[in-house]
Parts: sequence; C-alpha cells; structure tokens
Amino acid sequence: MRVAAPAPQLDSQSHLLDLDPSRPVPRLVPPPPLVEPGESAALRQLRALLDPTVRGKVRSGAELLRHTANTERSSILPTTLDNVDALLGGGLPRGKMVELVSRRGAGRFSIVMSALVAATTMGEAVALIDLGDHFDPQLAEANGVDLRRLLWVRPRTVKEAVMSAEMITATGFQLVVLDMGLHPLRGRRAPDAAWVRLGRTAEAHGAAMLVSSPYPLTGTASEVVLKGSASRPKWIGKGQSPRLLAGIEMSLTLEKHRHLKPGAKSRVSFEVLP
Repeated sequence: MRVAAPAPQLDSQSHLLDLDPSRPVPRLVPPPPLVEPGESAALRQLRALLDPTVRGKVRSGAELLRHTANTERSSILPTTLDNVDALLGGGLPRGKMVELVSRRGAGRFSIVMSALVAATTMGEAVALIDLGDHFDPQLAEANGVDLRRLLWVRPRTVKEAVMSAEMITATGFQLVVLDMGLHPLRGRRAPDAAWVRLGRTAEAHGAAMLVSSPYPLTGTASEVVLKGSASRPKWIGKGQSPRLLAGIEMSLTLEKHRHLKPGAKSRVSFEVLP
C-alpha cells in the first residue's frame, strides 16, 4: 500500500519529528564484550575436572556445529544386523529403495525394528508407514527405539500407504519404512508408476527407504530385493518335558542388487527375550 501527502501538509507536520531539547539524548547500548577465540575458561575448567577418557568427547556449541558441518553423511544406514548389512553391501543405501519380501512368521518385522533402533540411535528422523498395524510403541521403546525421533503413520489402504511415504520422504526424513503387513493386503495394489515415483523421491531427498511386504511389489523401482524364509524354530527342552521357544532363524537370499551379484545367502537369528 502506498500513501501520498501534499507538500504543505508535510511542512505542517515536520515539527513532530523534532527532538525535545529537554529530553535526555538516548545513548547506544554498550557493545558486547569481545569473545576470545578458542575454548573458554569455563570449558577449560570443566575439561580439567573430567576423566581423560571423557574429556575428549566434551565439545562446546561452536565446536559441535563445526564438527557437524565438516562431517559428511554416510552413504549407507546400517541395520546393525551383520548378515543383513553384508547382503546389502554395508546397510540400507541412502537415496535408494530396498524391498524385503517374506511370508508370515519369517522375522521380517524384526528386521524392520532393528533398522528403526539403529536409525533413531544415530539421531536420524524416522517414519514408519504401518499398513499392517503391527507396531507396538511400548515394545519398540523397550527394544531401543527412540520414539521422539519416530513418526508413526497408520494408513488404511495400499494407495494411502504409498502416498504417505512419498509425502513424508519429501519432508526430509532420513529413513522411511513402509511395512505392508501380511497377505492379503488391504486395498488394491499401487500401480508401477507410483513405486517409480516413490523411488525417485527417495533419490531426490537422499532418504533410505525400506519396503517390507509379503510378496514383491516395487518392481523395477527398487535397488535391492531381499527374500526371506523361516527355518525351523529353536526350542529349549527335549523329550516329554515342556519346551520353550528360544528363537527363530531366518534365511535371506539376495534376489536383486544393481551393484552386487545376486544369489548370495545368509541366515539371521532372532532370540526370544526372557
């Protein structure tokens, strides 16, 4: 909006801008004290009181900002499951889509939980698109998931799940897990173009994406496809005595990898918590 006024009117109002000589002249705020470069005296005193093993890990805010700016983000996000990371070439690749396929009872959601624990422990923002509605916040927190860094989305159909994953990935989450639940899936399958668009969104924003499904869904959009199958469970006890479930062992096969030769196999063991 523009305001215009004639010159005589401005002349008549010019006295409003004159300072009253009886009023004290305002003084500028004193300049802030000089900050000496390097660590402050308080930080030096604190470090002197600490154990040598801890002293090197204490950083000021400025040092932490410089360290964060100078540290390059790793191109992979490990799941902390050694055998799974070995098949993936080190972990979940950032900017790529990994599909994990297995039937009921194979331990697929345990791998999802391990990835959530690893990412939130590293301080990454994580989103879980939980179409199967399998996530238990209390159990997840007990296993090490930092719920403060987790966004939990509960869609109703496959279409809603894929749309949610695309929108959330575009906001900057570093790990997006899309768990499709068990067979049969709720709602129709998403078209191949939707998965391609989702993969491109992950690549554009540098997010690691893990799709957990009971059967292949992503097609050519995925960078890696792991296929899992359950082996016999491990039991405690023999003969006629009552037996307790000790855990299960999951067999994994590298079905597809754009940079590694497919066909590699590995086993992942999951133990039952006492």
